[in-house]
Amino acid sequence: MGSFSIWHWLIVLLVVVVIFGTKKLRNIGSDLGGAVKGFKEGMKTGGEDTPAADAPPQQVTTAKRADAHTVDVDAKTKS
Repeated sequence: MGSFSIWHWLIVLLVVVVIFGTKKLRNIGSDLGGAVKGFKEGMKTGGEDTPAADAPPQQVTTAKRADAHTVDVDAKTKS
């Protein structure tokens, strides 16, 4: 009861091929291979070309403007 024999695995493979079909299994295999390849390339480059490092710094405004559609969330009471 420890491990399955080769015949068990062949029957499982046959059932999977019958259910999904060879074209679907080929597409899944190529998608999985592409994902693994992309992951390996990402690991090789590390963090060399991060887009956040090239982005300009964001502007922070401290002046408060009272627009018609702005709600003051810090207000305790309504005027």
